[in-house]
Amino acid sequence: MAIRGYKVSLVDEAARMAITLKPEIASSYANVSSLMEDEPLLSLEPIDLAVKDASYVFFAPKIRKVGQDAKADCQIKLRDAIRALGKGCSVIYCLPTGIGGNSENIAMIEHVTGLSANSDFHYYYIPLTTSNPFPKEVIVGSTDPVNNSDISKLLTHQNMFEKLTVVDVASAEFIHAIKVLNLYSGTASVLEIFKHARGNNIGEGAYGLFTDIFLDDISDGLYDLRAISASLTGAGPLMYLVNGTIKATEGYVKHLIDRIRDTLKNRDLKASRTKVVVAWTLDVNEMRGDKIELMHSLESRLKDYIGDVELQYGSKLELYPSDKTVVIVACSKYDLNHIQTKSNNVSDAILMQANPACHIVG
Repeated sequence: MAIRGYKVSLVDEAARMAITLKPEIASSYANVSSLMEDEPLLSLEPIDLAVKDASYVFFAPKIRKVGQDAKADCQIKLRDAIRALGKGCSVIYCLPTGIGGNSENIAMIEHVTGLSANSDFHYYYIPLTTSNPFPKEVIVGSTDPVNNSDISKLLTHQNMFEKLTVVDVASAEFIHAIKVLNLYSGTASVLEIFKHARGNNIGEGAYGLFTDIFLDDISDGLYDLRAISASLTGAGPLMYLVNGTIKATEGYVKHLIDRIRDTLKNRDLKASRTKVVVAWTLDVNEMRGDKIELMHSLESRLKDYIGDVELQYGSKLELYPSDKTVVIVACSKYDLNHIQTKSNNVSDAILMQANPACHIVG
């Protein structure tokens, strides 16, 4: 949007300052991480002033808590973000809320600002996903789904969304929940089936169907699933389905560690003479913090068994000579390809793919 001529400000939540993103800066950096690493000189203004003058406020905070704590953190950050909201502004909520969450958000905005939805401000719901932040077609929830020409003009672009379908906010919540459950409940089923294959020889035909499902893909929907779970009340099939999918996803970490232990046992390797390198390329600036939390959970549980555990979550894989047996866990397709291109450095290592079958190379 900055390249297209819109005035864009990036909010630093910790400093409570807004950074003005000029077109020449936006065209020079591929993402926020590279911008922060280079630290160019940028103009600043107080966050309240930036919000007051904004026509559109994209609410896309960094959430590093999980479950109910994540929901409470979102509410605090939303309250801080919109307290200086000006009349005529549009709020675009980019995190998944579960069922009914947007009604709570709208009520909070009206309470904090004294403004009224539709007459004084517009509210849109676009739950962006980590795996595909800019799909060709996107569902947009709106409090006024009829009058949407302005938001369509803003978001419809070859580098953003090619087609927008605007519906009411409740429908957008239902559609997103259905998509999430349709995808991740199926993945959870695959994980649970493969757990029963432990100790058995898995035929290449069965294994080959699921080689592209990695821990990175499995955990993509954790935040969304937890948001849906937190919005449900009472026991019922939907609650069981959502929580079962979450449990299967979280339980995969234990399954992965068990497979590592089995590998060491089968090869007569001692834990004290083994080093595990967890290769998982993550965007530390992404909104959802569930992957980071899962990565640290994996690290902690590995250290209960193997003391020497190293996390590598940047884009560079650095392996140094070691007198220990090295086990590399590739947590994404990208990491697997990256490791294999460095075959000279990892030729003596055991490479385990963090997919349903925990396939081993080496």
